[in-house]
Amino acid sequence: MSQQPIRLGVVGLGFMGQVHAENTEQFGHDVVAGTDLDGAARENFADRFDAATYEEFDRMYDEEELDAVAVSVPNKFHEPAVVAALERGLDVLCEKPLAHTLDSAKRIAAVARDSEGFCAVNFHNRLSAAAEMVKGYDREGKFGDLTHVQANYVRWRGVPGLGTWFTSKELAGGGALVDIGVHAIDFALYLLDFPAVEEVMGISRSNAAGDEDYADPNDWGTGEGEFDVEDSVTALIRCETGQTVSLEVSWAASQEPTNEFTVRGTDAGARLSLGEEELELFETGHQGTDHFVRSELEGSLPEMGWAATDKLFAESVARGEAPELNTVEQALTVQQVIDAIYRSAEEGTSVRVE
Repeated sequence: MSQQPIRLGVVGLGFMGQVHAENTEQFGHDVVAGTDLDGAARENFADRFDAATYEEFDRMYDEEELDAVAVSVPNKFHEPAVVAALERGLDVLCEKPLAHTLDSAKRIAAVARDSEGFCAVNFHNRLSAAAEMVKGYDREGKFGDLTHVQANYVRWRGVPGLGTWFTSKELAGGGALVDIGVHAIDFALYLLDFPAVEEVMGISRSNAAGDEDYADPNDWGTGEGEFDVEDSVTALIRCETGQTVSLEVSWAASQEPTNEFTVRGTDAGARLSLGEEELELFETGHQGTDHFVRSELEGSLPEMGWAATDKLFAESVARGEAPELNTVEQALTVQQVIDAIYRSAEEGTSVRVE
């Protein structure tokens, strides 16, 4: 490695905190400290990474010589951890979504604009072979003008912890839309080069909440807290460019699971799934006679998904340059769309994006 290893601190030592730490270490960087309210989590992290641990992130920021932090706590607590790091000039990788509310996301983005550090958000689905191929063909003009994206992130059964913070509006800010729909919105807008979003029409549903007969063969676990969020959303997103996104999101749909995306262009189209290596292209031709052309492509990348995000973040920190991918401003746009979908569902009509 030609660059100096970075020194990373981790806020929130649960599953995703461990993932960020393991990836960062694998790429030759130093995981030097972590913070969590849970004593067992701190002990496990200290043993695994030979790292100092703290109960409060402010102490870790002040006492450790950090270059960057990865923030992986419940959505409500993103803002205090991220803002405190940015105010100290640290670079931040924040879990998605940027925050639990639009106001909180706006405050994070405002601090990031004035900080010596940068804030990136973990939209890892952009970093796949299929996504790279779509973007490459789009740059070459194969699709003509992109007009529409059909975006799906639907589970047959998959509420990530009935009664945990994932199903608490206070802690998460929402349900399926905030948890997995955020990925679908981000990826669809990424494929369209993030046009400004103008109007949204959305409907939310909560079928699993309070259902004693709810069955989850995948056993995502349960807690003792509330379930006061939606488990599915349908939405139509209209951009200022005239481009549109149709969105289907569900934690618990009675259908085959899918995270398939279809991209329509004036000259050609494509179909791909989140995080995958395969891409289908749909074209037409007139050589000899008018005909359809369907091509199945497969590509590869050295790293994809979470590993690729962590590698990009660490390399950006080492260079002292904010990455162009997964920026805080793009995350704020996604948060604005989420907020508009919820407002539309509540008001029963289409709404403008703030």
